[in-house]
Amino acid sequence: MLTSPEPVMEGTDAVFQEVAILRAAFNGDALNLFPLRKPSSRFPRQLYGLHKIPVIRRHERRCTLNHLYFPSLYMFPVLRLFRNPIVYTVAASLDGHRKPAGIERLNTLHRIVVSNERDAAVLESWGISNYAIIPPGIATQDLVPDSLELDGELTLLMASAPWETQQFDLKGIDVLLEAVARLPFLKLILLWRGLLFENLVERVEQRGISGRVEIINRRVKVDDYLRRAHATILLAKRSDIVKSYPHSLMESLVASKPVIVSNTIPMADFVRQNQCGLVLDEVQIDSLTAAIETLMKRYDDVARNAKQVGPNAFSIGAMVESHRRLYGF
Repeated sequence: MLTSPEPVMEGTDAVFQEVAILRAAFNGDALNLFPLRKPSSRFPRQLYGLHKIPVIRRHERRCTLNHLYFPSLYMFPVLRLFRNPIVYTVAASLDGHRKPAGIERLNTLHRIVVSNERDAAVLESWGISNYAIIPPGIATQDLVPDSLELDGELTLLMASAPWETQQFDLKGIDVLLEAVARLPFLKLILLWRGLLFENLVERVEQRGISGRVEIINRRVKVDDYLRRAHATILLAKRSDIVKSYPHSLMESLVASKPVIVSNTIPMADFVRQNQCGLVLDEVQIDSLTAAIETLMKRYDDVARNAKQVGPNAFSIGAMVESHRRLYGF
């Protein structure tokens, strides 16, 4: 079960990709509980799915288990109407300071799935024990390990576009554009997905950096642009607005390209452990420019470490098998 509208460009949403993989593996159905065609954080969560109760009943007669994806943890009222067991995947991450209501009801779910130890520790601190840790998996067959000399310039790839105007700030896009304006050696490739394109172009033009920012507003093969980038970057001021293990960062490491990631994103723990990139504690301009300059100085070392990660770190097969055990199939 999905909780966001379909992406403007098919195949560009990481959650939809993961759900498609699991549906294919287990002959599953798809049902979207979100009632609108466009993303909106203003629509009340408590109303999700209530417009599809007859459809839910039909799906439950065919299926033996329900699997819900949502960025954070919330006990939707509609879940009380489900008769079959519910698996709940936290697609983004948990904030230990924002304990959800209804912990006792969340403990009645068949299982809560997180991708990492950090989120598991948060669940434990809240008294939630019915969880499973399933590391993420991505398709890696088209990702070819590659190297690119710095030659006095650094090109960063960002492949996580906003779906609301406020996310230009929350995803650090405004700060990243400001870094391009400050650092004459820095170039940026942005893989966009149809929403807020004119808004982005205006921000780039206002800073006078059009010559060093390339915007790709169509569906493309990520590998084609990883080949042209030295590293991939993804920032977030909140833990619930991007996946806990963003696909673009995993793809970057499989392609032997290091990453810059915010500490709010749990994948930062993996990056620290493997020393395959830099972790940003604060999404603000001075911290970011310092991290970029550090990456320039240490590039050979972190790129070498990124090359050691390899495709097996993010195996689709392992992810599917973990879900098979969880489902009991």
